[in-house]
Amino acid sequence: MNILVVDDEKEIADLIEIYLKNANYTVYKYYSGKDVLRDLERLEIDLAILDVMMQGMDGFSLCKKIREKYTFPIIFVTAKVEDIDKVNGLTIGADDYITKPFKPLELMARVKAQLRRYKNYNQNGMNDASVIDFRNILINQKTHEFYFNDSKVELTKTEFSILWCLCLNRGNVVKTEDLFRYVWKEDYYEKDNNTIMVHIRHLREKMHDNGKHPKYIITVWGVGYKIEK
Repeated sequence: MNILVVDDEKEIADLIEIYLKNANYTVYKYYSGKDVLRDLERLEIDLAILDVMMQGMDGFSLCKKIREKYTFPIIFVTAKVEDIDKVNGLTIGADDYITKPFKPLELMARVKAQLRRYKNYNQNGMNDASVIDFRNILINQKTHEFYFNDSKVELTKTEFSILWCLCLNRGNVVKTEDLFRYVWKEDYYEKDNNTIMVHIRHLREKMHDNGKHPKYIITVWGVGYKIEK
């Protein structure tokens, strides 16, 4: 696996390089974003680790340029911890975010997790509509697998169908009756709402989502359910 490391602090870049090489990764190390863009086309990168606050071209700008042509995972490393920076980074195409000072073993765990997710997403030509990957959720319709926070979660057939439908329509409310018809292939009656509520509760429990204040599966009272993007 080839890892790109870009940080204008030589000591940080060298430290990351040592840990990556000890884990048998091939490392391409740069201290400048512009130098990366000059060479990127000839490099076969599997993952990039970018510092945010670099002189000249910063990490955000470099990430945008990379995302014009490449889909490999990008992890930001930065001393800035404000939420707005995290939002900016993840919105423009980064996959993860770690703040300085960081524990090298934590960074290595993030690297391995992102490479595993990327491999699962792209193997056997499955970079298509059968896989949905967002907000720590990775769900594969072909293999009937669900990963949450990089851990595999076992779902029943019904739970999987409900979650797939909500993920497929992420950002939008799925009406209760539409959800029931999609999963059970039957006409919906008001009493069926209790059945859906039970399965939603089980899904939340498996995702460790607070039922009273959920972050993932949101109840829109009187209408249905949705998962935010």
